[in-house]
Amino acid sequence: MERNRSIIDLPWGPVSYLHWSPAAEATSSPSVVVLLHGGNADNASLSWGALGGHLADAGHRVIAPDHPGFGESPRAPWTATQDRLVAYVGEFVDAMGLEEYAIGGLSLGGGLTIGHVLARPERVTGAMLFGSYGLQDRLTDGWLSLPTQILTWLALRTGLLGLAQEAYARSPRLLADGMRQIVRSPDRLTEELLAEITVAARRKDARVAFEQLQRDQVLPNRTRTNYLDRLQDFAPPTLVVHGSRDSGVPVARARAAAARIPDARLLVIEGAGHWVQRDRPDLVTPAVVRFLDTQGARNGGDDAAPAHS
Repeated sequence: MERNRSIIDLPWGPVSYLHWSPAAEATSSPSVVVLLHGGNADNASLSWGALGGHLADAGHRVIAPDHPGFGESPRAPWTATQDRLVAYVGEFVDAMGLEEYAIGGLSLGGGLTIGHVLARPERVTGAMLFGSYGLQDRLTDGWLSLPTQILTWLALRTGLLGLAQEAYARSPRLLADGMRQIVRSPDRLTEELLAEITVAARRKDARVAFEQLQRDQVLPNRTRTNYLDRLQDFAPPTLVVHGSRDSGVPVARARAAAARIPDARLLVIEGAGHWVQRDRPDLVTPAVVRFLDTQGARNGGDDAAPAHS
């Protein structure tokens, strides 16, 4: 297995992406997996740096782009909105020449996965949703959901949210405290990972594209995108992975999504946070490998276990 970084030119500009290929002797025709990272200062390396290599070791070709304006991809000439980013995913897989592929995403990337599959299901062999965005009407649940929505909208419009995020990025203590809410397992939040997160968070214009997306999505009384009522049309077999202590997306939303997707398997990781694949790779990685191998067997015509459980 070898990890490489490349650049592909889309009609409006370049996109940088990581890719892992299995050893030549592992398989003659590896299945393809596209992985989409989350928001804020996230990038392909932070979300998928560990999982990508394991999937390649299991015989899969893995492709993980840095979204426009994230990581090593320059900002696009257009404003980052949910619909435009969903369109970018389609442009990316077309430019890569992918005929059949599984696709998965974390948080923002999960929402992009849902949007992409609903728009273009034909070539998707399987989908994976990790702490996915796009499953609720407001940013939070409960009786404080409307006040929280209004305050977040005001903070975005006044620039206070951006200033707060910048303060977190500049403070090692605040950044570490915030990450402990995302990665709940202390042994997984290593000094090396914190150092990589710090570099990403302090990158020039690190959150410009994400702030554009937030302004598109956070309305005073609701969140613009909620795919929940469309999930009965979600065609491919799907693995829904969620941490029971996800403070960003309540686990109830993952359960509701899995119940509506016709062919879904739900994996709730007890004690894990929002960055579930980083938090408990010992449980998530083998589950993802089994899921992808099952879809490969289906596509190859072999017997396979049903994807719903």
